[in-house]
Amino acid sequence: MRFDHAGIATDDAEGLTELFETVFDVPLVHEEEFDGMDVRFLDLESGYFELLEPREGGTIARYLERNGPGIHHLALGTDDIERALASAREAGIDLIDEEPRGGAWEHEVAFLHPKSTGGVLIEFVEH
Repeated sequence: MRFDHAGIATDDAEGLTELFETVFDVPLVHEEEFDGMDVRFLDLESGYFELLEPREGGTIARYLERNGPGIHHLALGTDDIERALASAREAGIDLIDEEPRGGAWEHEVAFLHPKSTGGVLIEFVEH
C-alpha cells in the first residue's frame, strides 16, 4: 500500500485550488463532476490533494454542515483492492463498502468505517 490522496471537503474548490497552486506550487491535473460533486486533483508528486465540493446534497454536503471544511478522508493506493478488502475484513475492520465501486477519475474505491480505524475514514483506491 502507498499513500494516494487526502480528500478535502470544501465549499470553494476553485478558490482552494488557486490557493494551493500558488502557495504549494502544485498543479491541477484532473477535474470532473462526479456523484454530485466537483472533484479536483492537485499533484503533490507523492500523492494528491483531492478537493471535494458538493453541487447538491450528499455525503460531502452533510460533512460540511456537521464539521465545516477540512480533511474528509485519507486514501491508500493498492494494486489489488479485492485483496485489501479481504485483509481488512479478516482483521475485523468494519467496511462501508463490501465490494469495490466506481470512484472519481474512473478508479475503483472502497471505504473502511472510521469506528474501526481510529476515527479516520480510510479509502482504498485502485487505479
